[in-house]
Amino acid sequence: MSDDGTLRYHVDGDLVPAAEATVSVEDRGFAYGDAAFETLRAYGGDAFRWEAHADRLADTCETLGLDHGIDEADLKRRVDEALAANGLADAYVKLSITRGVQPGTLDPKPEVDPTVVVIAKPLPRGGVGGEPPHDGPAALQTTKTRKAADRAIPAAAKTHNYLNGILARLELRVTGADEALMLDPDGRVAEGATSNLFFADGTALKTPSLDGPILPGVTRATVIDIAESEGIPVEEGTYAPDAVREADEAFLTNSTWEIRPVATVDGIAVDGDGEGVAGPVTTLLSRLFDRRIEEAHYDGERL
Repeated sequence: MSDDGTLRYHVDGDLVPAAEATVSVEDRGFAYGDAAFETLRAYGGDAFRWEAHADRLADTCETLGLDHGIDEADLKRRVDEALAANGLADAYVKLSITRGVQPGTLDPKPEVDPTVVVIAKPLPRGGVGGEPPHDGPAALQTTKTRKAADRAIPAAAKTHNYLNGILARLELRVTGADEALMLDPDGRVAEGATSNLFFADGTALKTPSLDGPILPGVTRATVIDIAESEGIPVEEGTYAPDAVREADEAFLTNSTWEIRPVATVDGIAVDGDGEGVAGPVTTLLSRLFDRRIEEAHYDGERL
């Protein structure tokens, strides 16, 4: 953080105190959710898998027809400056690009003066011997709210319009579950409101295919790469909800949680006793994921 203990956010090229960081009420990101974003983790002062996040951000902007004209190096510089200004080595980072202020009609105009915001907040590295970066093993609850069809809202696009996930999370108020298990329009397992899903049944590590309305998660891709490099069979397919409920173990992935074990699905234990003890595949992949971060960002000093 800055010398006075306040966070500073990066807004359109300027570092400003968090309490003073603003965008116009006419900004299309505020008015319509017309914006692209990425959530990243920083370890040791550098963004984890920056290139993958930058590529996905570019894909989202292409989906939105948002030609913001800012190159990748400039975006990375802003992220680095936000981390440095706050003295953060291990952090949560959110990078957003909106279409900016345009005349008050729904139609997006081709001329864009984008708003670019980088938020960086402390998020201690758990890892070897540390506390996990989540609130413990998750209780999953299948929701009535389903993922929108890709032809309606492309799941691969990370935009500020999060209504689908918000409605799913609202349902959890009744059960107190930690994450929504969302199904696709045909009733097959898709993903969490803010996470990708994996489960194991003794034959393979399974995860819903990107052919469905699934976000191509950066952590998801990393876990698949690690599993395949260890000779763990990985199957990407379509699954009924019962396949997850009957699994030997399951876990969720996203940039903030990394790998989060699942304790129950709809009240059914998937870890044997429902006490949240991670299964052997989850434990192994968590350790290997942690090792990859340590080697990439800390020179393996804590291994």
